[in-house]
Amino acid sequence: MILVGNQRGGAKNLALHLLKDENDHVDLHELRGFVARDLRGAFNEAYAISRGTRCKQYLFSCSLNPPAAANVKTEDFEKAINRIEAELGLVGQPRAIVFHEKAGRRHAHCVWSRIRADDMKAVQLSYTRRKLMRVARELYIEHGWTMPRGLSQTKASDPFNFTLADWQQAKRTGQDPRTIKAALQDAWAISDSKAALIRALDERGFKLARGDTKAFVVVDRHGEVYSLPRQIGLKTKEVRARVGDGDDLPDVAGAKVQIAQDIRPALFRLRSEALTELRGRNVQLRKERHSMRQRHREAREALSQAIEARRWEEARIRQSRFRTGVKGLWDWVRGENQRIRERNKAEAREAALRDRAEKDALIFAQLEERRRMIDLRQEIARSYADKARDIRDDLRSYRDMSRSPSRQKIALRKRNMPQA
Repeated sequence: MILVGNQRGGAKNLALHLLKDENDHVDLHELRGFVARDLRGAFNEAYAISRGTRCKQYLFSCSLNPPAAANVKTEDFEKAINRIEAELGLVGQPRAIVFHEKAGRRHAHCVWSRIRADDMKAVQLSYTRRKLMRVARELYIEHGWTMPRGLSQTKASDPFNFTLADWQQAKRTGQDPRTIKAALQDAWAISDSKAALIRALDERGFKLARGDTKAFVVVDRHGEVYSLPRQIGLKTKEVRARVGDGDDLPDVAGAKVQIAQDIRPALFRLRSEALTELRGRNVQLRKERHSMRQRHREAREALSQAIEARRWEEARIRQSRFRTGVKGLWDWVRGENQRIRERNKAEAREAALRDRAEKDALIFAQLEERRRMIDLRQEIARSYADKARDIRDDLRSYRDMSRSPSRQKIALRKRNMPQA
């Protein structure tokens, strides 16, 4: 897990930050070595003790962030925290442990008081970043997690070692030549005049235009140019007999401008529709996330109450094993009380482990549910990004298509120019 630690003061602000309600769940797991039983009171104790010293950064705060998909038991978090405090020389110092859950991830914060109450001196902390990185590497290896590059290779954390991915170029739409030829032949067959041919070609996504040598050509919606006589299997004079000399037809560049003008508004509409759809789905996901968070909190509260009720009942049963009066005195004389006490301690330990396992199981199940929702949200975002990219690429293509031939060549050179 990634470990990030720092020395700091500001007891009040730190307590407020750790208890902030922006997380799905906040659990004050442990307060050790403090009189207060709340986080703010505990940190204020640390501050009050620090007033007897010259130490300004009287707290050491460390966050423990496991991989996103890892289900880490509470016991494993505690072991990692114990290892950290041993590495940093904070063993026995007052500490607080807080668990946060947000966006399907569970992580922990541990805050130690640096002030030793016996001699009123602060624990000296040196090379904490290096020590935490060493512990983090060991944790990744022990748990079999894939180690981030910044941990496996220290220099890999340098941002200059990373390269940016090249922009994906727009894909040219593939079309079956037989389909194109069939569409053009069909448009010619159902037309008996120039106007009818133009209308039939428009319906099939083509524009009739005048070629450079006064030949008749058609331009498809992607700007590709085709010889009309060749596609329909006729001679140019036969085509001219039906559509005239073509002087009033646009040239290829003009036909492309008309296509761009026709299609760009539709693309803007599609982009707006895609954005509206994304916003609607995000609103629905936020509602589902809020409902899920409330449901999870209720489930945890119900489990906590059930565990607490069971704990009291089991304690009552264990206590009932001790007899009173003369019988109790006899049990004490013959050592029965001691055997009952040892048995009760063992059962209490097993019950505590069972309760923790039940709580962890519920937490892991809820984390998995939240991760599925996050995966769905990411899938929706990727789908929208793909649509938006395709529409953006088409808009750019049609913007270039609407330019003059010379400006098209300049734009094409700029687009194909290697990035520095």
